[in-house]
Amino acid sequence: MRRFSLWMKAHPAFGDSLIAGLLLVFDLGFGISAASRGLSFSAFLAVTLLMLGPLPFRRYHPLGTSYLILAGGFLQLFTHGGAEGLPIRMSDFALAVALYTLVAYTTRKTALIYTGWLLAGTLLWAVFRVGDIEAVFFVFLILVIFGFSWAMGEFIGARRAYQREMEQRLALLETERDQQARIAVGEERSRIARELHDVVAHAVSVMIVHADGAAYAIRSQPEMAENAVRTIADTGRLALTEMRRLLGVLRSEDAETQWAPQPDARGVVELAENARAAGVPVQLEITGDVDDLPVGVGLSVYRIVQEALTNVLKHAGSDTTALVRLARTPEELRLEVTDNGFGTPHDVVKVSGGNGLIGMRERAAVLGGEFEAGPNPGGGWRVRATFPLAA
Repeated sequence: MRRFSLWMKAHPAFGDSLIAGLLLVFDLGFGISAASRGLSFSAFLAVTLLMLGPLPFRRYHPLGTSYLILAGGFLQLFTHGGAEGLPIRMSDFALAVALYTLVAYTTRKTALIYTGWLLAGTLLWAVFRVGDIEAVFFVFLILVIFGFSWAMGEFIGARRAYQREMEQRLALLETERDQQARIAVGEERSRIARELHDVVAHAVSVMIVHADGAAYAIRSQPEMAENAVRTIADTGRLALTEMRRLLGVLRSEDAETQWAPQPDARGVVELAENARAAGVPVQLEITGDVDDLPVGVGLSVYRIVQEALTNVLKHAGSDTTALVRLARTPEELRLEVTDNGFGTPHDVVKVSGGNGLIGMRERAAVLGGEFEAGPNPGGGWRVRATFPLAA
């Protein structure tokens, strides 16, 4: 049934054709009655077809079809408008349908002009039926039908206008949401680029200092010079790795350089302590050595934990506990932050715009890792990230 309703909505001409056909079947009885009174059945049928034929096209060409129906109504007045015993025909309802169509699909001015023509035709029909006491009742009935058609047209037209406005607003909101997401991604990538830039700049500075030291000590203290050269080699490899990542991130040219030392995974302990001081008990579990992680990985771990604990403070509510797990293997580093609060994805997006999740996902993607965030099966919220450590 629902499929049929949707199909009818997608093909309005079919429904209008059914209405026209139904009115035509009922109107044939009036044609037979008119023929029994000596009136021309062919003229009656021609008027009927002129009034009902345009109905299937009323939604596509409301103005043209409405005036064709009106022409059929005026033609009817001159063919058998004054015939006694012929009340309102079924095809006359096409005039009310045309009025409804103009009110709902065109401007109010166009509908008012059409209403004027309808009132003129009704007055002319009353003149033809002068002396018929039933004509007074039928005039009143016609006016009621036209008034009802106008009211229905206003209601449906208002609903269509409201629906169009809502669709436009939804399209605008979707566009704004996509733009905000793109802006958030761009800002986060710019921030990552600045941080990696500082890491590489620090590594290059270390290389320069050790190179100068090795140049001074190469003759007098060859062992010290050898150690300096090894440090330069190790630092250069690290800088090359971070430089490759840096080149994959778009950096804003107008961003200010941050000279503060960049945090690493060891700063997670301080983050947990700060969260405890703010009123959220945080349990920290670290498996494996995270002190010598690649600088970019350590920095991203710190930022993801920082953002996740911030979301816990904002959205999880009171009496919430959090668990931070760091597990390092030779191949990868796994990070998980969970809480038992009542926050939901809807709450996070509604309050913060979801940009924090975008930033965390972007950090993991830059380093070739994976990221996921969502509700816990037992309640609360969970953030997971995996970073590859293999060369």
